[in-house]
Amino acid sequence: MSEMIYPQLYRSLERARWSMEKDINWDAFDNKKLSDEQALSIKYNAITEWSALPATEMFLRDNRHDSDFSAFMSVWFYEEQKHSLAMIEYLRRFRPDLMPTEEELHNVRFEFDEAPALETLMLHFCGEIRLTNWYRRAAEWHTEPVIKQIYSVLSSDEARHASCYMRYMDKAIKQAGDAAKLSFAKIGVLMTNQKTSRAMHPTNLHVNETMFPNDTVQSKMPEPEWLENWLNTQIDFNREWEDKVVTAILRKMSGLFDRKLETAKDLSRYRKELSVIVAA
Repeated sequence: MSEMIYPQLYRSLERARWSMEKDINWDAFDNKKLSDEQALSIKYNAITEWSALPATEMFLRDNRHDSDFSAFMSVWFYEEQKHSLAMIEYLRRFRPDLMPTEEELHNVRFEFDEAPALETLMLHFCGEIRLTNWYRRAAEWHTEPVIKQIYSVLSSDEARHASCYMRYMDKAIKQAGDAAKLSFAKIGVLMTNQKTSRAMHPTNLHVNETMFPNDTVQSKMPEPEWLENWLNTQIDFNREWEDKVVTAILRKMSGLFDRKLETAKDLSRYRKELSVIVAA
């Protein structure tokens, strides 16, 4: 029986925890450096982060067999909802006219279809890496000091979450071997394909067949196309930044699989090898 990971992660995340009241320098706010365009993007990110609520419900439902991972959700859910709350608090203080309504927040809470737990784990691991870099870029794009600090803090949180997910992926490989590796490689190939991966994040994927095509978190937003605009024309998440995401995923996968994976094609070839092994 392997050792539970949750107690270790709880302690490490507790040590890294930041206080919204004490660690965010609210007094540094400079009204002249916040545009309407930037403020509206903060609202939409706050709503997007609120979707940790249905994601947590999904994780708990699909991981009834795994109390260790389910317990970790208590910390992940807390920190993700805190991200939404930090942005809502920013708007409450400085742009109360743009605070999301309870209806707008509740609109992104809907049921996700059941899916293989390990593939979902890998999807969210990649999503955390992507969000780490999205928020780093957002911190650079914004000009107002307080929101720049908030995005930097949130980016660090997302990087820690990716590391936590990786611990559970490593545990799954120890328990299920090549079958677990295949689940992770299948999603990894999808998430490192630069032709399709630019906006590839859990909140932008279809998750409820009965609601299709309005079954993504982003489709429930006040402006469903905002994410593409935010990435393409606002924070300018260009090829250089996309390369950072893909490189990080491949580096983590190399360590996890004990296999050198320098390109998405390397990962695709390895997935095919695993498919043959698992099928046999």
